[in-house]
Amino acid sequence: MKKLRVLFRRVLAFIEKRLTILKSLFVLSMLVFVIFEIGNISRQLNGRQLRASLATQDPGTLLLMLVAGFVAVLPMLNYDFTIVQFLPGEYKKRYIVKSGWIVNTFTNIAGFGGFLGATLRANFYSKQATHKQVVFAISKIALFLLSGLSLLCLVSLGLIFGFNVGSVYGHYWIWLVGGGLYFPLLMLVTHLRDSKFFADLPLRRELRLTIGSSFEWGFCVLFFVFIGYLLKVPVNLPNVVPLFAIASVIGVVSMLPGGLGTFDVFMIIGLGFIGVDRSTAVIWLLFYRLFYYIFPFLVGVFLFIQDAGQRLNTFLQGLPKLVLQKTAHGILVIFLYFSGVMLLILSTVPNFALNNRLFARLYPYTFVFLDQVTNIIMAFLLLGFARGIAAKVQRAYYPTLILLVVAILNTLWRDFSWKMALLLGVILIATIFSKHELYREKMALSWGSTLFDWVLFAGSFIVYTIVGVYNLPQSPHHVHKVPTALFFPSERLWITGFIGMLIAALALLVIYQYLTYSRRQLAAAFDEQRVHQLIKKFGGNEVSHLAYLRDKELYFYQVDGEDQVMFMYQQKANRLIVMGEPVGNPQVLTTAIEKFMDDADSLGFSLVFYEISSELTMQLHEIGYDFIKIGEEGYVRLADFSLSGKKRKAERTLMNKFNREGYQFQLIQPPYTAEQFAKLRRISDSWLDGRHEEGFSLGFFDEYYLNRTPIAVISDKNGQWVAFANLMPMSNGVLSIDLMRHLKSAPSGIMDEVFIHLFQEGQAQDYQSFDLGNAPLANVGVSKYSFIQERLAHLVYEYGYRFYGFQGLRAYKNKYVTQWIPKYIAYSKHSSILFVLLQIMLVVNQKVKAPKHRHLLLIPRFLRVEQRKGPDETLADLRSGLGKHLPRKSRDKTQ
Repeated sequence: MKKLRVLFRRVLAFIEKRLTILKSLFVLSMLVFVIFEIGNISRQLNGRQLRASLATQDPGTLLLMLVAGFVAVLPMLNYDFTIVQFLPGEYKKRYIVKSGWIVNTFTNIAGFGGFLGATLRANFYSKQATHKQVVFAISKIALFLLSGLSLLCLVSLGLIFGFNVGSVYGHYWIWLVGGGLYFPLLMLVTHLRDSKFFADLPLRRELRLTIGSSFEWGFCVLFFVFIGYLLKVPVNLPNVVPLFAIASVIGVVSMLPGGLGTFDVFMIIGLGFIGVDRSTAVIWLLFYRLFYYIFPFLVGVFLFIQDAGQRLNTFLQGLPKLVLQKTAHGILVIFLYFSGVMLLILSTVPNFALNNRLFARLYPYTFVFLDQVTNIIMAFLLLGFARGIAAKVQRAYYPTLILLVVAILNTLWRDFSWKMALLLGVILIATIFSKHELYREKMALSWGSTLFDWVLFAGSFIVYTIVGVYNLPQSPHHVHKVPTALFFPSERLWITGFIGMLIAALALLVIYQYLTYSRRQLAAAFDEQRVHQLIKKFGGNEVSHLAYLRDKELYFYQVDGEDQVMFMYQQKANRLIVMGEPVGNPQVLTTAIEKFMDDADSLGFSLVFYEISSELTMQLHEIGYDFIKIGEEGYVRLADFSLSGKKRKAERTLMNKFNREGYQFQLIQPPYTAEQFAKLRRISDSWLDGRHEEGFSLGFFDEYYLNRTPIAVISDKNGQWVAFANLMPMSNGVLSIDLMRHLKSAPSGIMDEVFIHLFQEGQAQDYQSFDLGNAPLANVGVSKYSFIQERLAHLVYEYGYRFYGFQGLRAYKNKYVTQWIPKYIAYSKHSSILFVLLQIMLVVNQKVKAPKHRHLLLIPRFLRVEQRKGPDETLADLRSGLGKHLPRKSRDKTQ
């Protein structure tokens, strides 16, 4: 007896020492057995019968199998909901479901539980728990993974020996008994063994795990039986239950991933015992593997990639997601335009399309529709929504998605190919991934996109009309040969297509209305008190007074419900031209600009800042803006201004002359009477000389506007007003003016009279400087390293005297100016500088009233052709003649 015990121990020690080798030999022997049996089965299969059986399956049956397969996997999620109870922290149900689906579908393929399941669960649940806690929780759950199979074995024993169901498998009772003993032994070990490991496994939790495992294995066998029912296999299906239990136990014992091979071989052999031929058995198992393992696993792979992608995206601070979204968005836009253009070519010039080799090669990669009219309408719809997708408009997503799904289904139904299905599948996925790239509330058409659309759509109508003309029935007096490319099958077909074009055009207009509509507005209604309070609190600047013209939209940035910054702008196409420096609190200026940019961008607009300082230009450059210098603003240091000395001899002479002739200076205060406005209107009308007012960057004669500030008036010896200028005090001790006008009959140099008196008035009121306004193109592009646009502007400055006195204007101002401050235009880096300048030109040149005549060409004020006076006239007179065409306040204030 003692010798037997020693021998047993030696054998046990030998086995333990060589356990890995023995396990490997066992697995290898099982693989050899499986390969041998699969070879025998494959030789007995009828390949033609197998393919015929697969091809004749009803789509509804396949859909039922797919749904049932996913339902059969659901009970396995119970393990993950139980695991989190062992771990600290809270997990969202959605996260548990996603993690559980990935782990369980992966372990289904790789094997029951095992290293892969432990690794995956450790990956998902280790954020709020230690590695040791996760391993312990997984180990406890792993004990109950086979409890459901054990109970299934006991049920199968009862069916075979109690109800004579599946009695043909009775001689395999040993496998059922072995499997059935697992659950009772597990319960004995967990309750009788005193161990800390089982301390948090109360009976209630054990029952939950057992019930979950029972549902897992129960759903599994029921799904297998359900497939047999759908396949209408002529056998008593309950007999399959004991066979399934026995095959599952053998599969577990084989230790092969998912019991692959051993389970299948035994099932095929066992099904033969009840009259199922090998071909049917293989199809049965194929569908079981496909819908219970493969398709759920593919969903798990997708979720795993998504989860891994989110982790990588978080690690790389969102860059991968951004790249993926932009790539998908680009693919979608290109494909929509490609498909739309291809369909449009096919519909408008069909003979050209069908005989062109390039078109013939490309067309199979787009959509297929019923007829010509459908092609035309679909082409316009695709191109219309392509514009919305390209503009990143939210409301374009679902119509585009529906349009693509309809087009894809129609295409695959009419001409199915796996290559096309794959391509369209990629496009559909790209559409889904593009969703988060679409953030704008509406579409604002840029000049570039408008031009492109007009060329595309108007060009299509023109081409289609030409095709129709060439295909008209030929008269005996007028014979023309129809080019092959423009040949149309019939006149009736052309007319039908033309009607389709009209319908498509109407549909396109509806799409554009839909994409460009939004209730939200950026601009606030003009509120004089609101503007006044902001300027009073934070101080004004050189453009703040222009808000009272009410010809610009106002955008307010607020903090805690209080106005902090005000922007003045006008819209031109998809750009908002912002006039000058924002008004308000400089401490929040950058935040205010970014908020304005975000709000504008959400509605499809981009910002352009006109006539701004170098400080603001650099701030904007930091957030993605380019810039171009447009001139310099002149400031007079009032403390240094004096009429004494040799330098001011000409000005002293001029002032003495006006004093001798009885001219007087006075400041009148608002509110002004009707009589005073009539005098001012008379001067303004004389100065305009039939020309109409222009707004945006400069003031115009408006009684509401002029009533905001004092007005400086020059009167002659008879008391008649001959010139005026409205004062605009700014912050930081700066004084400025806007309108500066005089009678045509006023003497030469009258504007110098106004300036000098205003300088003296500013000194008396303790102002530090006087803003003389802008000198366009001054010191722009003087370096050989300047931007090409600025170099071109410098050429205009140097040689454009025939058009405008740029150098004369600067020279005139320079006799007073003590400091020149550069001014810039800042625009988005993605903008076309040509379009930006043209749009600014149109806004700055706009008329307050409808003109009686128009210039043949719209030229900026600083480039417009003017007839200069003779060279013998004084520089002041020259400035007076040019003043009405200067940008902003410079037009009036510096004459």
